[in-house]
Amino acid sequence: MKVCSFSRMALVLLAFCSVVMARDLDQDEALRLRQQGVILPLEQLLKQALDRYPGSKLLEAELEEKHDVYIYEVELLTTEGVVRELDLDAATGQLLKDKED
Repeated sequence: MKVCSFSRMALVLLAFCSVVMARDLDQDEALRLRQQGVILPLEQLLKQALDRYPGSKLLEAELEEKHDVYIYEVELLTTEGVVRELDLDAATGQLLKDKED
């Protein structure tokens, strides 16, 4: 009985921690990081994302911090009508994830 309660508590704590570890940054913080040279310009990484799917339309772009890494999360609507979610390392431009959303 105690093991089951502990397991449930551990799962709740794990879920809470995974939510807390990712946070959205506002435009002022993003500008400060860009001016300090910590992250690349959004325009540069948007071009990279759009070049990956020519003719696609930008739906959303946001800067997040996950596990001390700044990530641009970009959502595109491709010419085929598919929504793609791309995660790009904001400091290096490296593609971290590209999945159908």
